[in-house]
Amino acid sequence: MRVLMLSKACLVGIYQKKMEYIAQHPDVTALEVLVPPTWQDERGVMPLERAYTDGYRLTETAIRLNGNFHLHYYPEFKTALTTFKPDVVHIDEEPYNLSTWLALRVAQQYGARSLFFSWQNIERQYPFPFSWIERYVLNHIDYAIMGTQSAADVWRAKGYTKPYAVIPQFGVDTDLFKPLEPKPERPLQIGYIGRLVPEKGIDTLFHALDKLKNESWELHLVGGGTIKQALITLANELGISERVHFQDQVPSLEMPAHYQQLDVLVLPSRTKPNWKEQFGRVLVEAMASGVVVVGSDSGAIPGVIGEAGMVFPEDNASALKDCLLTLIKKPEHRHTLVEKGIKRVQAQFTQAQVANQMVDAYRATINA
Repeated sequence: MRVLMLSKACLVGIYQKKMEYIAQHPDVTALEVLVPPTWQDERGVMPLERAYTDGYRLTETAIRLNGNFHLHYYPEFKTALTTFKPDVVHIDEEPYNLSTWLALRVAQQYGARSLFFSWQNIERQYPFPFSWIERYVLNHIDYAIMGTQSAADVWRAKGYTKPYAVIPQFGVDTDLFKPLEPKPERPLQIGYIGRLVPEKGIDTLFHALDKLKNESWELHLVGGGTIKQALITLANELGISERVHFQDQVPSLEMPAHYQQLDVLVLPSRTKPNWKEQFGRVLVEAMASGVVVVGSDSGAIPGVIGEAGMVFPEDNASALKDCLLTLIKKPEHRHTLVEKGIKRVQAQFTQAQVANQMVDAYRATINA
């Protein structure tokens, strides 16, 4: 089968390994992935990283309204589709976005089967025209991939009746994300990686660490966002700024080395009326890298961590402090969780596993 994918997420170099696995599959005769030259969000402008491109074509395509999650679109998509002539169009976007509707319409015109991907795990009601777009896509798409079962439950509740599969958007390349042994003796190295925005609950982490001033630790934050200056101010007010280190977003291919320098990764997300944690990809990358994961109970986090880390009630700085204190005082417990995390990733979250599941979904799309 010939597969055409439209995905701004595939700008990220480490995500492209999945495309190589898909292209290697005997059922896939040709794969082309369309990506914009850049994408921008709270973290800044993300340029295309060409890292893993063997066996398929990674093609830049123009984007309009870059940075507008709901309204961006790709004006050259029709030309790309008519040239490539796919059997399956994989629209790596939410069903209520303009880009999804436009791509679906083109696929329909040329008789290609189509599917969308969704992380949406809250049953939200959108105003016109997004409500109309959503309804049209749910009624006319052939198949859907949901990042989690909670996302699937949302779309069933909103009227999606066609087939779907539950598959993470990307897996982890365990050749890249792997432990560094042995780690030197040093203060506990705690990390946060992601957007610096209120819903990520980073202030909860700061308040937890404020309760551990007498312990040996350092905190490293990687990412950008709207509350960076507020976090710097909070660290100063709490008197922990000398042990809190900020770093802007780094190229994805440098991230494995960054994880290897950490002992613990914390994802302290908090649920908002319009958002709750949809997966927490940093969790599986950290586990693969031999890093203990600690997350709040927001959204999908407990299901991703399983028994391979520690979970605390969101917004509860005291409970998070207790988790971190246990990891400081009981290094043998850290080692146990490291082993469980590595095994969990190898069993469920590798790029090869996700790629095979994607190809199964493509077959199902054709047969839908």
